[in-house]
Amino acid sequence: MSKLVRPTLDTRYHIDYNWWSKSERDLRVYLYSHLCPEHQEVYKAHTDTESIDWVDPDTAEVHRVDGLQHTLHQHCSQQPGYLQAHTTLVDAVFRVFLANSNAPLTIRDLGKRLNRDPLMILRTLSGAQVYKGLRPMPEQA
Repeated sequence: MSKLVRPTLDTRYHIDYNWWSKSERDLRVYLYSHLCPEHQEVYKAHTDTESIDWVDPDTAEVHRVDGLQHTLHQHCSQQPGYLQAHTTLVDAVFRVFLANSNAPLTIRDLGKRLNRDPLMILRTLSGAQVYKGLRPMPEQA
């Protein structure tokens, strides 16, 4: 069981996909909003995308991955302007995690990647409300 600890600038965060499954929000709709214009056009007729086979370029292992998330990670997140200055803080943080395959990052790391004040990010993400499943990584016992 994880301990409740007050988050700091060194607390590692990630997208908690379990939060999405438990909430009454639709992750697919939210992910669609993060697609580049080219892929919004491609996916507009697809209400439910399928898993696809993806070959890891380093290990040659084949993995089943969500097609929409794969497109976001491999293409859309690599486009110029993906992390624009006018993107809301919560959306920008979410996009960072989409771009890095949801690898945990500290608030300091997020601040550097977004060129935004880490204290503002900490205040936003450490409040009582959980935004878009952005949560601290559980503490290891």
